[in-house]
Amino acid sequence: MKTFLALFTTCLLLIAQPAYSIDLQSAKEQGLVGETPSGYLAAVKSPSSEISALIESVNSQRKQKYQEIAARNNTSLQAVEQLAGKKAIEKSSPGSYIKLGGSWQQK
Repeated sequence: MKTFLALFTTCLLLIAQPAYSIDLQSAKEQGLVGETPSGYLAAVKSPSSEISALIESVNSQRKQKYQEIAARNNTSLQAVEQLAGKKAIEKSSPGSYIKLGGSWQQK
């Protein structure tokens, strides 16, 4: 019976976990993450493990996309990152955080 309850509880936790996950838009709206000139997300303040995982996932996907764009256009990854960072900052909604001059600012 104990084994069954432990297995049942574990299954419930695994099923319920995505319901508690925060998405990128919510994290931005809550001021937890912001856009940087390097084209990647960063934590605005000390991140929870959930926010760290979100940042890592998004940045990994972005880097892969940037590498594809750089290869397709025969340019450097750094050039693509900088252009993407500039565009992301420009497109950021009012109230979201952007990193300019090394410090966080609310747009």
